[in-house]
Amino acid sequence: MILGFDPGRDKCGVAIAYPDGTPQWYQVINRPDVPQVLTQLQRDYAITEIVMGNQTTAQQWAAEVKPLFPADTPLNFVNERNSSLEARDRYWQMFPPRGLARLIPRGMRLPPRPVDDIVAILLIERYLNG
Repeated sequence: MILGFDPGRDKCGVAIAYPDGTPQWYQVINRPDVPQVLTQLQRDYAITEIVMGNQTTAQQWAAEVKPLFPADTPLNFVNERNSSLEARDRYWQMFPPRGLARLIPRGMRLPPRPVDDIVAILLIERYLNG
């Protein structure tokens, strides 16, 4: 399993995906809860590698995340440029609007929640696609 991690200052996106990129689990985690959640995910899933966005606070997070996993677990940085915009579009693919919200033009729709977890899914996909 691959762990996707979208680092942030206040919250982080975390996703677990199969080696083919199919998401298994994803969630937005508040910063103070990240170590506990990642430790639990390591127990629950056979995580073989970590994929992390390379921008916002990435180096700080790498130093904090890497020790939570076995020493031989590779940590790979992925370019996360424009991933937040891409995640908004992906949100609406995953959760199509209903009712009157369908009438709002796609470019004007904003997801009703943070999409950092979807960014983590996209980072895994970018990594797998080279």
